[in-house]
Amino acid sequence: MNYCLFFGQNEYPKLLKNEPDEITKPIQFKFENENENENENENENENENENENEKQIKQISTGFFSIFFLFKNGKAIEYSNENYSNKNPEKIQIEENIQKVIICSWNETILTLEGNVFAKGYDINPNNPKEFINISSLIEDPNDRIIEDIVSGYNSIYLLTSNQNAYGIGSNKHGQLGFDSKTLNKTEKPILIMKNVSKIFSGSFSEHVFLLNSNQKLFACGDNEDGQLGLGEKKKKQYKKLTKIQNIPKGKIIDIQCGMSHSIMLIENENQNENPKRKLYSCGYFPYNGLGKNGDTYEFTEIKSSLFENDDNILDFSIGDYHTLILTSNSKLIGFGNNKYGQLGTGNTEDQLIPIQIELPKLRFNEDISNYHLSCGYNKSFLYYSPPSLSNLEEDLIKLFERKEFCDISFKTKNGEIIEAHKLILKYRLNQNQNEIEKLKEIISNKSIKESNQIFEMIYSNRIINPKLYSEIKEIINSNEKIEETIKRIYLNENEKDFIIEREEKQYKFPKLILIMRSELYRGMFLSVTEDKSNKVTDYSELSDKSFQILEYWIYSNQIKEKIQITQEIIDEIQTGIDYFQLNQTNPNLFDLLINKFNNQN
Repeated sequence: MNYCLFFGQNEYPKLLKNEPDEITKPIQFKFENENENENENENENENENENENEKQIKQISTGFFSIFFLFKNGKAIEYSNENYSNKNPEKIQIEENIQKVIICSWNETILTLEGNVFAKGYDINPNNPKEFINISSLIEDPNDRIIEDIVSGYNSIYLLTSNQNAYGIGSNKHGQLGFDSKTLNKTEKPILIMKNVSKIFSGSFSEHVFLLNSNQKLFACGDNEDGQLGLGEKKKKQYKKLTKIQNIPKGKIIDIQCGMSHSIMLIENENQNENPKRKLYSCGYFPYNGLGKNGDTYEFTEIKSSLFENDDNILDFSIGDYHTLILTSNSKLIGFGNNKYGQLGTGNTEDQLIPIQIELPKLRFNEDISNYHLSCGYNKSFLYYSPPSLSNLEEDLIKLFERKEFCDISFKTKNGEIIEAHKLILKYRLNQNQNEIEKLKEIISNKSIKESNQIFEMIYSNRIINPKLYSEIKEIINSNEKIEETIKRIYLNENEKDFIIEREEKQYKFPKLILIMRSELYRGMFLSVTEDKSNKVTDYSELSDKSFQILEYWIYSNQIKEKIQITQEIIDEIQTGIDYFQLNQTNPNLFDLLINKFNNQN
């Protein structure tokens, strides 16, 4: 099911049915069949179209003329209104195996799961601007043609390769590709901008770009006429080459987003004794109040507001052309900037100079607000629900390893450095014997910190990172056949359970690790930046005790308890529980198992 809110300029009445041209308050957005006069054949396919529309959203990307909806099955729907006609926006179904989509002013770009990049537009293929071409295949170095990420500029596209090299294609009118615009005005082939790049930051309405290297050094190029590069000054000319940004705020750069005349940076503190705290900083010109403060600022300066409380944290933010939206861990939606078409969702069309809180309708998953995301476009805004994927447990175990508050066992390297780990994960990965942990401690005591981290990464990820080291630990690692048996042992061990689900007068205890493995709801909760250290209590009483016990046993074992009678009422309740907890339904499928057992009983 899709959960999506929209506000701002409504250019798509077939998409946002029976709504005014300006939607000034967030409304529930639903996909509708776009054809008003459906014929009989189309009616026959109505259910199929509805099923297609119900796929979970992974990403929304908006530009001047188009909106892209990317779904988790790798397909996308584009609504194009290039002719400024809100009578008949074109719907385009894209069947590629898509990982990400971006929209510039005149260009559209798709990144596939295989690492190929397809783009179309006047700056990419002027002779046939509506035809997608593989621009990654045009990179001269064949070893650099696997792409990890794509980023949009106003009339340019940036590619980050698997070798951590940054390429650009399209317009260089303002030096946004890192070259003198007099020498190179535009390019229809990707050109190398910078090596050793970890992230690229720009925006669909921006003619400037930031590049972060692996040492957290920040570089930028492009338009700085309004001070949007954060160099501490504005220039009446564009920068023609990459420039290192000095005096950036202390902390880890999480994200930078760029508007037409400003930039906003999200910084996370690196104090290991505290939960990570995030702050926003802005620079540039504020003709439409896009900075979140009163007046221009030509270097990154903190956006301060009483709305950002001490216990509140920033989960997500997005920049449109001249407006900004922020989502916090206390379920606040905060905005500022241009509001000509109601794109701030305040209920009017008055610009907002400083941050203001926006009233939200009740969200179904308020307890899991970190799974909501923002997408601001040209005079429009989206807030949509996109739960994390269950397809990569290994990465989540690594994330859990990196979260120090989950760690409860220490290992010492040969040089005396301490590495902390999660005992429950080790029991999950090792051969369920305390001697195996002692063997691991002995191995670590003879290794360097680098080798020790590689060993833990192999244990957590189940990948052979260092064959030599793997040969030393392979005897103590669980085989895949023992995984379910291991989880059942954890089920019987009360000492491993550190989270309580309270139902009326009864309490059910679970280890957080098990819930992370089985439930998208708790995976998002425990791995979010807002997760606290307490044993949380969730009150959920809509299931009968019998149904909840079936769910409990299945969460641990992926099996249904034997000698249990299944009724239609239980099946209906279990479906409700699956939806609520967002249980991993890949293999086996609990609902199908219940139906089969019910049919066999009868």
